[in-house]
Amino acid sequence: MYDCTRHYINGQWVDNTSGQVEDIINPANGESIGKVAYGAAQDVDRAVAAARAAFKDYSRWTVQQRLDLLGRIIDAYKARYKEIAAAITAEMGAPTTFAQKSQAASGLGHLMATMGALKNMNMEEKAGSTTVLKEPVGVCGLITPWNWPINQITCKVAPALAAGCTMVLKPSEIAPVDAMLFAEVLDAAGVPAGVFNLVYGDGPGVGSAMSAHPDIDMMSFTGSTRAGVLVAKAAADSVKRVAQELGGKSANIILEAAPLEQAIAHGVDSIFNNTGQSCNAPSRMLVPESLYEDAVQLAASIAEKVHPGDPQNPATKMGPVVSEAQYNKIQGLIEKGLEEGAQLVIGGPGKPEGLETGYYVKPTIFRDVSNDMTIAREEIFGPVLCMIPYSSLDEAIAIANDTDYGLSGYVYGATTEEAMAVARQLRTGMVHLNGADNDIRAPFGGYKQSGNGREWGASGIEDYLETKAVMAA
Repeated sequence: MYDCTRHYINGQWVDNTSGQVEDIINPANGESIGKVAYGAAQDVDRAVAAARAAFKDYSRWTVQQRLDLLGRIIDAYKARYKEIAAAITAEMGAPTTFAQKSQAASGLGHLMATMGALKNMNMEEKAGSTTVLKEPVGVCGLITPWNWPINQITCKVAPALAAGCTMVLKPSEIAPVDAMLFAEVLDAAGVPAGVFNLVYGDGPGVGSAMSAHPDIDMMSFTGSTRAGVLVAKAAADSVKRVAQELGGKSANIILEAAPLEQAIAHGVDSIFNNTGQSCNAPSRMLVPESLYEDAVQLAASIAEKVHPGDPQNPATKMGPVVSEAQYNKIQGLIEKGLEEGAQLVIGGPGKPEGLETGYYVKPTIFRDVSNDMTIAREEIFGPVLCMIPYSSLDEAIAIANDTDYGLSGYVYGATTEEAMAVARQLRTGMVHLNGADNDIRAPFGGYKQSGNGREWGASGIEDYLETKAVMAA
């Protein structure tokens, strides 16, 4: 059983002042795997005070000192790697092989990418008699989600440390265990007391207190657009910086000359990856009318081979969704799709046969979806693909851009040049061409209601820096 009932503040594990604890639920079977504290404003106050006190010294560390610290953190992370992967499987249902090769690996990747970016950053530049300095923004409040838990923790904590900031982290109360293990990693690596602080809790109890806290200089939030709006409103009174990575409803445009089987296979595999619980998932597949029937048949044949199962089984490719609430949300949207006239290709409401215990969703594909349907507008955050036909490239681009979101886009063409011409017309922060994966060194973030700011690599560090111009006579 995991014990996440104490916060990590000023280098010590301390008791929760509210006394409230809740079960941590394994989504594969609905059973408790431990307890997590639900903190309160008093816990946030303690953590912020510790971070504020530590900032005076840590902000003056040299770049080399921070590089050395990141190196020690990487070594300590490697020593706990298997434990972190196992925790992610238990707390949010990621299949064990995926947890090891992708989820836990992403945390290590961000630590290494941040270290590499910091080596190449210039924190001081001369422009005539003026010196331009890059300095840490201050005390940062970090709020992270459950879907890629250690990924989102490390892509905030690592650049904040690299910039010279101190911080308070609130991980998701649904998946808090990897955060506890990461706090132990940082402690073992010798992160000074108060530089990193961890407070468990939910949005109303801890997140809102952090967002409104006058001694927090910056909020970095990843989660739903709805919650992101609340963070920004709470932060406005103190005019603190707010960086947000929010929802998405990414279009995947298959061009007429694309290798169809390859393009469809990549699109279907991508939406079912992580059980569809990725903000940048290609959830709307746009296909030329002339290829649409073939594309639907191909998608069905690929989806038929996807079998959800026990995430502890190394052969499982798709596990449960994270919680009962998430399961119910997805089921409601599948039902809404049927009500509005979308046609099922495969999947649909209910749990897969033989998986009645746990929060399993059938891999689902809808055809004959129009872009004004609810399932094409709202982020489902589950293994549900919407297939939309288009008559011309201009129409495909218009459909892709006709969304409140703008996180990611996907284009599959015959050549990179053909796909790039379409990518230039998409209003998204990222575009994947011809099956390209994420680049952990590239800026990650979106347009419109998908947020602001950029994470990952050098861009991630820049989010935590202030610019100071010093003029000499």
